[in-house]
Amino acid sequence: MKFLYDDESFSFEALRAAGYAAYAGADLGEVLVTCRQIPEGDEEAWSAQWAATAARIERTGRDALAAGHRVSAREALLRASNYYRTADFYRREDPANDAESARLAKASQQTFADAAALLDTPARALRIPYEGTTLPGYLFLVDDSGTPRPTLIYHGGYDSTLEENYFALAAGALRRGYNVLTFDGPGQGSTVRDQGLHFRYDWEAVVTPVVDFALTVPEADPEQLVLVGTSLGGYLAARAAAFEHRIAACVLHDGVDDFHEILASLASRAASVPGGLDALVAQNVSARWVVHNGLWTMGVSSYGEMLKAAEAYTMAGIADRITCPTLVLDAENDQFFKGQPPRLFEALTCQKALITFREDEGAGEHCHEGAALLFHQRTFDWLDTVLAS
Repeated sequence: MKFLYDDESFSFEALRAAGYAAYAGADLGEVLVTCRQIPEGDEEAWSAQWAATAARIERTGRDALAAGHRVSAREALLRASNYYRTADFYRREDPANDAESARLAKASQQTFADAAALLDTPARALRIPYEGTTLPGYLFLVDDSGTPRPTLIYHGGYDSTLEENYFALAAGALRRGYNVLTFDGPGQGSTVRDQGLHFRYDWEAVVTPVVDFALTVPEADPEQLVLVGTSLGGYLAARAAAFEHRIAACVLHDGVDDFHEILASLASRAASVPGGLDALVAQNVSARWVVHNGLWTMGVSSYGEMLKAAEAYTMAGIADRITCPTLVLDAENDQFFKGQPPRLFEALTCQKALITFREDEGAGEHCHEGAALLFHQRTFDWLDTVLAS
């Protein structure tokens, strides 16, 4: 689905930013005028223009808050958070030493935190105990009644942030009566930037402490905990569900069977380009981002090390250990994991369902960006039915 750009990566990221308009994370006109000022494939202009839009909308939110306009402030600060995240997206060549990347990430976090405090039921910022440190999280509650409810344990994937998780899933869950406990795991968001924690294949070691924490939350129904993972999280959540059996259901958004296969295909593609991987990275926005983001989040110094580390990121031989009802989502035109969700679905032996989102219904992109309402309708309708039974 081409959206504003011919470049596949720019098109997808613009669609991703715009799609959060469904939950007050964007305004379409703001997206259009921002992208209009960004030339095709110009990553520096992308960062600068999105940062300028974010700062302008943040000022709107701050002024509204100072004047006592709670809803206006909340809406503007939510949009600013999404725009700051988008501004930082391509700044991955050396994020550990990129002061502007750090500034944008902090601005996204702070504007979201300030907006979350203005929700009808303010979100609770969390620090979840994990291996001698803590993971950042938020607890979003349907209301302040204290009533135990079905609760989603939700994390993103290869490039998600804790703040984005609200737009991607939590807002839709709250409308349907689900509480949400969302967090950044190792390799994600502030954990890699501020704590130096990197991705790990054995994601059950991450999810189990989060489940332990969820069981201390009075508003979380201990019999109705649902694990959801997005993008690479479709592997991470599947892996965790194979070993952590206190969850009542699992949603893989979308299913990922073998991460190494994806990275190996990029290496094969690079082998056919004169100059190899370095040349491909120099020429191609998407390849450049995949490599640079992976080096940072996986804590390795070369693509060869990435490939080696990724060999463990597979559901082969363990998919049949998942015992809870599991929903596998698929996207017809997925540019990252095409073909993997059906393969993982076939390997499952638990109660299971597969939903494929089509291009002709506007939902065929990776993780159904641009079709959040349809994604949520189908996912939560399935989940309502499974938990009721």
